Amino acid sequence: MKRLSLLLLLSLLVHSSAWSAAPTGLVYVGTYTDRELLIPSRANAPGERSKGIYAFRIDLETGRLTALGLAAETPNPTYVTFSQSGRVLYAANEIYQLNGEPTGTVSAFSIDAVTGRLTLLNQVPSRGTGPCHLSVDHTGKNLLVANFGSGSVAVLPLAPDGSLRPASAFVQDTGSGPNPRQAGPHAHSFNVTPDNRLAIAAEFGTDQLRIYRFDPEAGSLRPAEPPFVTMHPASAPRHLSFHPNGTIAYTVNEIDNTVTVLAYDRAAGTLKELQTISTLPADFKGMNTAAEVLVHPSGRWLYASNRGHHSIAVFAIDAAGKLRAITHVNSGGRTPRGFALDPSGRWLIAGNQDTHNIAVFSIDPNTGIPAPTGQTLPVHTPTGVKFLMPPQ
Repeated sequence: MKRLSLLLLLSLLVHSSAWSAAPTGLVYVGTYTDRELLIPSRANAPGERSKGIYAFRIDLETGRLTALGLAAETPNPTYVTFSQSGRVLYAANEIYQLNGEPTGTVSAFSIDAVTGRLTLLNQVPSRGTGPCHLSVDHTGKNLLVANFGSGSVAVLPLAPDGSLRPASAFVQDTGSGPNPRQAGPHAHSFNVTPDNRLAIAAEFGTDQLRIYRFDPEAGSLRPAEPPFVTMHPASAPRHLSFHPNGTIAYTVNEIDNTVTVLAYDRAAGTLKELQTISTLPADFKGMNTAAEVLVHPSGRWLYASNRGHHSIAVFAIDAAGKLRAITHVNSGGRTPRGFALDPSGRWLIAGNQDTHNIAVFSIDPNTGIPAPTGQTLPVHTPTGVKFLMPPQ
């Protein structure tokens, strides 16, 4: 009987998830695999090539990363996110053509929590070119995708197993902006509000936040009233992050290197600008484009990345949601396109696209300032970084 009990215990340990061991999480990094799939004039240099999505295991006590290698081979998975269950990873394949048709794709992968490996479930067209951002709505039933190249957004319903179904809603944006990079529409992100009532597209090309009434059961979109918020000219809104209180949103503006603070009126379904603040030091004179924006889980601080100044800008958030610049922290490389915060708010990982590395920072719980841990790991052309935490 004792021998049988011991064998049963060993079997359970072997077949249990790696989550059950020490406090660890997974980190997934999306990359560019082939710049020719994006813009022919931006081909890879000889010898340069990533293969897809890379996985790391993080010790949540020490912040130590362990490389798990290539998790899945897939073209230009520049942005990744997860299903509500944490069992499926979705990747935006930022390509401009598939089988001769002008479209990108979105891929769904099942996650092996022990090895970090990804297994393809399916892949569907994104309904536009250059998909660059994904988000899952709060019911977990839909994936929202922004197509930068063609300037469109779509809703992809999710099957019970997490695989993707064809688009249930699609909107083609129109318009342009004053900067030469804004010759046409370019949807750069697509997120739902905390109450899941609205879907907001950051329209880089038209300096607008496009607002849609969102029905998660039908996976449908219809223009809100008003249907957009106009930002300042040549700002180029890129990504959006909500405060934990659900009433304040922050958008990072790529071309003019600012963050705009907006009040969200849940009853009216409207956004109103409260403040716009630079992501750069006052004395910086070089070229820069802002990229990512994230609110700390505590709601006390906000972070934005600068590609050119090669930094993470750190802001304090006051009681009204407005920002005060604190400092700038070197990103540990060049061109920090994407970075991520773990849900506890203890760790920040920056992906430095042009120095082909990710860098780990510990966040001071009193000041919110990230400090380099000294860890930098090689990843070719990292573009998107995401933490996957163990189930509670």
